[in-house]
Amino acid sequence: MGLELKIVSPEKVEYEGKVDRVIVPGTVGLFEILENHAPIISTLEKGRVIYHDSEGEHELNVSMGFVEVQKNIVNICVEL
Repeated sequence: MGLELKIVSPEKVEYEGKVDRVIVPGTVGLFEILENHAPIISTLEKGRVIYHDSEGEHELNVSMGFVEVQKNIVNICVEL
């Protein structure tokens, strides 16, 4: 597992742990975040955040938010 992922909403921490990859609904379309991804900050639109950990694939429906990627750490702040 090459990425540290944290997904937070106003209510709680929705997920925190190690993952292989994350797919997010960016403003200009879906994009995938893999290990050693370039640093980025992007807004998110309504859609699904999909992440893959040791237990398999998980999905979280979001209405909006943003993602920050830096040095294999992925922080996602969302409204559900």
